[in-house]
Amino acid sequence: MQKIEAIIRPDKLSVVKAALEDLAHGGMTLTEVRGHGVQRGVTEQWRGRTFAVEYLTKIKVEMVVKDADVDLVIQRIVEAARTGEVGDGKIFVSNVARAIRIRTGEQDDSAL
Repeated sequence: MQKIEAIIRPDKLSVVKAALEDLAHGGMTLTEVRGHGVQRGVTEQWRGRTFAVEYLTKIKVEMVVKDADVDLVIQRIVEAARTGEVGDGKIFVSNVARAIRIRTGEQDDSAL
């Protein structure tokens, strides 16, 4: 099992969700996060004033999927979330040693 964490633009959430709907994944967890990448924030104008936005709002999508599904899930997220501009986000993949469904006690792949 692998945990996929994707940091995406908030306006791409519905597109990413739609791209993943037809896959047989167990679900996803969404968190609103704030941070910056290499660009270190942006400069914006509002009512004629310029100000720096140091931390940008993003959405973190977390999923635990079977090893066989990792590449397809990543491909779908990249295709749906890409704009080609700086700030599109990142995807991190890490191993998951165990998963347990609390309600039934099922473990690992059957818990997904």
